[in-house]
Amino acid sequence: MFTGIIEEVGEIESIRKGAKSAVITVKAKTVLSDLKEGDSVALNGVCLTATKVTSHNYSVDVMHETLNRTNLGEMKGGSKVNLERAMAADGRFGGHIVAGHIDGTGRILSMEKDDNAVWIVVGTDASILKYIIDKGSITIDGISLTVARVDAGSFAVSVIPHTGYHTTLLDKKPGDTVNLENDMVGKYIEKLISYGVVPGQAKETSSESRITMEFLAENGF
Repeated sequence: MFTGIIEEVGEIESIRKGAKSAVITVKAKTVLSDLKEGDSVALNGVCLTATKVTSHNYSVDVMHETLNRTNLGEMKGGSKVNLERAMAADGRFGGHIVAGHIDGTGRILSMEKDDNAVWIVVGTDASILKYIIDKGSITIDGISLTVARVDAGSFAVSVIPHTGYHTTLLDKKPGDTVNLENDMVGKYIEKLISYGVVPGQAKETSSESRITMEFLAENGF
């Protein structure tokens, strides 16, 4: 489990690609202080297991499914990445509950300075947008951010200087791909209210729930 508060920006040292997988080695400092083989580290929001740890880097195995779902396949030697160790039991939830399981990717449509902040608009699929609500939480490349606006095909966040300085987000440019993880609460609620419903088959009127995603969004969930 993670919180979306980035601990440091690391650097891809090497990527050894297989037929449909990869081994990525990351140069880091902070996250190595107590990292052991078998520990989890979120790399650009992707929860990965450290398979080898040295005094200056660590390595992870990346499977086919992860490469398909994320932007890790676009990484190369020298790429900067956001890193966060799994949250300690006595830690603080500075961001929100983040699983490190990416729902899909989005593409940066625009970046616009607004005094001390930067507005970033991200376009993504309807399957991801349906879980994004105004003032809700979203994880972009592992960073916990508050949604400032949601439109038909995109959403926007406003990035403060601290976040910009301590992450890779402001190094991006329009057209770049980012990893997205929705707030898991909405996904669990959807699963519960639709459990047992056969696609294309209507519920009986007497048992039909009046709780919908729209109702939850309107009431702050």
